[in-house]
Amino acid sequence: MWFDKQPWKALYLIYEALTILLIRIPIWTILNIPRFMRPRRSWNLSRAVFVKTMRYLSVVEENTGPLGNLSPSDHRAILSGKGVLALWIPPAPESLVVGKLKQWAEHADVAPIRIPGYWIHKAGTDIQMGARAQPGEKVILALHGGAYIRLSAHPSDLSTAIALGLLKHVDGVNRVFAPEFRLSSAEPFEAANPFPAALLDALTGYLYLVKSLGFSPSDVILEGNSSGGNIACALTRYLTEYRGIFELPAPPGALLLLSPWADLSDSHNEIPGGSATTFVEFDILGRTTETLKYPVRAFTGPHGLEEAQINPYISPASLHPNLVVDFKKFPRTFIVAGGVEVLVDQIRTLRDRMVKDMSEGNGVSEGDGKVRYLEPPDAIHDYLSFSWHEPEVTDTLKAIAEWIALS
Repeated sequence: MWFDKQPWKALYLIYEALTILLIRIPIWTILNIPRFMRPRRSWNLSRAVFVKTMRYLSVVEENTGPLGNLSPSDHRAILSGKGVLALWIPPAPESLVVGKLKQWAEHADVAPIRIPGYWIHKAGTDIQMGARAQPGEKVILALHGGAYIRLSAHPSDLSTAIALGLLKHVDGVNRVFAPEFRLSSAEPFEAANPFPAALLDALTGYLYLVKSLGFSPSDVILEGNSSGGNIACALTRYLTEYRGIFELPAPPGALLLLSPWADLSDSHNEIPGGSATTFVEFDILGRTTETLKYPVRAFTGPHGLEEAQINPYISPASLHPNLVVDFKKFPRTFIVAGGVEVLVDQIRTLRDRMVKDMSEGNGVSEGDGKVRYLEPPDAIHDYLSFSWHEPEVTDTLKAIAEWIALS
């Protein structure tokens, strides 16, 4: 890192911002006008330039060190605004933080806290914010991405495009609830909120829907994109492992994993010719050996990097031989991956494990119908967050809507 100290860091970022806007984007636009010059010939011009820009920003961060969370909103306050439906959620009861989760929380010195939660309602509905569930009403619990170190559940943030898309296409779902979970940090920032802080906050959001508003667990669709998919898997695992032993509610009725970050270890980076290296030029994440190094360090915190190798709550798709993981009690699941995203190998590993465990030994494809997988061939990581990523966004949302309707 050449520019990780002030004032050089600020000066470098100003320089890069100006050159990206005034020089690089115009040049990239011109160079990508011919279709054969684009990374994928199926891409339109805006997608080609966007991916190039995002990849370059990852290089900038390699030179400066982690930039931290650039979102104006986090778990410490509710950011109000026009049309924002927000409220504070009381922390999950300590009595429901049990077993391994309790041990990890004590080791990391984290505990349940009150967090903001944001409601997004389908256009044209007149539901009162925080209204109790109607009989049979389905709801989506949405967990945002951002590698555990950035972005927000606030409606102004990137992941809201997914919630709006689901509400537009999915009949019978009129509202989405997005809890604001704690983000992790490490040096050069103050170390804060390592695993399992975000999982505790996701549990708080789930208990709010089930215990406070009366939603049946079978009517909750748990959705997570990127690192949010990682939390969604972890929350589902916790609810399945300890259901019936303690007074935890049942797991959600359906799981929706969108470009899930399923392996925080480096096990998939070492595959010769794998997606982590082959698709670097095509994806917004760039070289994950660099771009995800700080997020993993911040998230694992006092547990150590080795925890990412063998902990099924952190890396359910890890290839480490000492990982013990199964999905036998998981609910029906829809997994989405981009065909040229650098994480696609680990997402396929997650899919294969879920199919195997959820097929009950019958060898039936897609886990006896319990696992649905969709991989548009030229889509990038977390493409559902980008409304311009067509036709993949609309096609995927329609497929999800049909899948939800079958439940």
